[in-house]
Amino acid sequence: MIYSTATVPVNPAGETRLTRAEAWAGLELKARDAREFLPPNLCTRCEVVEESASHIVREATIAGADLREIITFEPGSKVTFFQATGPREGAIINELFEDETGALQLRFYCYLGLRGKEPNGPEEQAEQAQFDSDKGYKAALLSTLKRTRELVGEGRL
Repeated sequence: MIYSTATVPVNPAGETRLTRAEAWAGLELKARDAREFLPPNLCTRCEVVEESASHIVREATIAGADLREIITFEPGSKVTFFQATGPREGAIINELFEDETGALQLRFYCYLGLRGKEPNGPEEQAEQAQFDSDKGYKAALLSTLKRTRELVGEGRL
């Protein structure tokens, strides 16, 4: 089982401030089309194929793997990506929250397994190391916030 987490401030010193509503709008847009929010060339295809009042379903190619995700929203606070098909099974969560000082934070956490692989085997251990590295999900959080700032600056959010 893979468990990984990372938290970054939404408004670090020296960056254009984002409101909670702007940060949330960025997360919603990323759920619909991750291509322009993730590091370059990480997501090469992303399409919403189903939509309802409670969720969307998207099909994407991320890091070379084709996947289908059921994505649910807790408006203003949490987006959950359930891995329906692809190399992983489980859930990935992006959450906005205020820390003990009232500063807005963006947290990623996941509980995942690799389909068809030995639990806690070498493949899962390698995936765990990648998720926890500087090029893992923390980089995706920072990339998401950077792109959200750009979209706000362009008047698109």
